[in-house]
This record gives sequence, C-alpha cells and structure tokens, in this order.
Amino acid sequence: MPRPVVNDLIAFLAIARAQSFTKAAGKLGVSQSALSHTIRGLEERLGLRLLTRTTRSVAPTEAGERLLLSIGPRLDEIESELAALSALREKPAGTIRINAGEHAADAVLWPALEKLLHDYPDVNVEIIVDYGLTDIVAERYDAGVRLGEQVAKDMIAVRIGPDMRMAVVGALAYFDTRPKPMTPQDLTDHNCINLRLPTYGSVYAWEFEKDGRELRVRVEGQLVFNNIALRLNAVLAGMGLAYMPEELVKAHLADGRLVRVLEDWCPPFSGYHLYYPSRRHTSPAFALVVDALRYRG
Repeated sequence: MPRPVVNDLIAFLAIARAQSFTKAAGKLGVSQSALSHTIRGLEERLGLRLLTRTTRSVAPTEAGERLLLSIGPRLDEIESELAALSALREKPAGTIRINAGEHAADAVLWPALEKLLHDYPDVNVEIIVDYGLTDIVAERYDAGVRLGEQVAKDMIAVRIGPDMRMAVVGALAYFDTRPKPMTPQDLTDHNCINLRLPTYGSVYAWEFEKDGRELRVRVEGQLVFNNIALRLNAVLAGMGLAYMPEELVKAHLADGRLVRVLEDWCPPFSGYHLYYPSRRHTSPAFALVVDALRYRG
C-alpha cells in the first residue's frame, strides 16, 4: 500500500479539527473540491473511512479519531520545531569566525565588536590572530581581514578602517649615539627590530615609497619578534628602530618618548578590509557583524 504523504495527513487533521470542509479549505488555502479529492485518495490508500460526512457536519470515524490522536501531536511538534528554526534564522545568533592580524584585531575588530556583543548575547565571535595569508575557505572561517590591496578579486571586500601609514621610530636614547637615517638604505647601518611572518618564511622586508619609487629593505638587528607588543616595548627601551603602524606610536611621538624618521618615505595606503566569499550565505548574525565593522569615516 502506498504511504500517505504528509500533506494528505495535514489536510485530514485540518478537517477533523474544524469539523468542516469549508473552514479547513479556507485555512489551507485550497478549494473544497481539491480537499475532498485529497481525503478520498487518502481513505482509498488506507482502505478505511476516516470521516463521516452529512449535509450538516463532518466528524472522524473510529479509525479517523485514532489517527487524529496519534499523528496530531506529532505533526504539531514538527510544525513547532520548524517555526523555531525559522525564528533562529531571522534572529541574530550563532558563531562568526574571523581571521585577522594582531593590529587589525586589536585596533579595529575589538572596539566595534565589544559594543555589538553587549546588545546581542546570542551572537558569538571567534577571532584568530594569524599573520599568514590564510585561506579562509579551506580553514572554514566566515571572514578574514587584510589590507585592501591584499584581498583577492573573487572576494567581497568591505572597508572597516581608514587609510594607514607606517612609521619608522626609535627612542631618544637610541639616537644619542647614532645618526638618523636619511634614506631607507641607511637602515643597513642601524640595529632594527624585525618582524617574522610565516607567509614569507623569513623576516619581513620594510616597505617604502617616494615619488613613485618603491623599495623593500631587509634590515638586521639583535631582535626578531612575531607580535606587536614586544616590538613596541623593545623600541621604547632604546633597543633599536621599529617599523610600526603609525596609530600605535602616535602617543609616544607626542610625548617625546619616540622619534620618527623617514616619514617622507611612508605614504598612506589602503586600510583594513573584511573579506569573505561572494557565494557565502549571509546569516543575520554575519550581516550584523559586517554592518558593525563597516567603516563610515
């Protein structure tokens, strides 16, 4: 015997509960004749009469009453669960995983997300600090953060920060015994605090540009780190020159603890962008995070 389809059972429940083909047809949005045809087909497949029909009323038979009591609560439970899933889709909830460098996470992501998460307790954010150019699709991240020029063309990119500048800085005490470099090439005579990036497999070459001329200088020194805090502490202690995001050293330049050099070789460049695959399904939680991070300056 062919199994009755769920829609047939839903039609039966509507009629049995309303005790009316007219009311059930209105609730289900179908015609009375179509509903009557559905029930007739269901009864034929079961080999049982489920409804007793008169000119004045419709009532379930003994078999119909049994079916009503057995499947009614189950279908109600399914409908309730589907409604809950729909609400979950519409309500911002879930975990968003973002891959970013240390400076982007600290200077851009955290300030914006701290405000957002207080208002949306069901939204969880996981930020993984990584200096490598990680494949966010392969590593199952929802999004990543890179400088605008580093974002692949097949990704959607949303600007989340202003243009940036780098700064070469040193402590006053450092320059007591060393002349200030006038050109990037002069850095080869200085003790420089290096940054090691996994993407490059070696220390990061400091990047400069002036009058359309671009230079990448590989500097040397006693210290190599892979994070910002240690580089900043080392330059403040007079251990050498550091190549840092301008924003991170502004306060120290203002109070005279650090001195800036080669400023004319450090023009602005495209700032941080959040990027994600163009085919990604945008959940309410993800859309909320993107909007909170969007740069409006």
